Amino acid sequence: MNSIWVFSMSDVRGERLQVMLSPEELTAIDDFRFKHRMPTRAAAVRELLKLGLSGLAADGGRMKSSSYGGFDGRP
Repeated sequence: MNSIWVFSMSDVRGERLQVMLSPEELTAIDDFRFKHRMPTRAAAVRELLKLGLSGLAADGGRMKSSSYGGFDGRP
């Protein structure tokens, strides 16, 4: 017997994360979004998280704790 699975966005992304951003951080996200023709800020943030996490894995965990947190103005 074949089954068809139907998922809503709430099934796939069940957690909501609220983040406060500085104007500079928001501008950087919007610039990334428009440069890569992404449909929403949320899509851009998800992609940036994926890129950052894959970069962290490639780094082998050698980042310093001071590297986390605020926006340093780099593109």
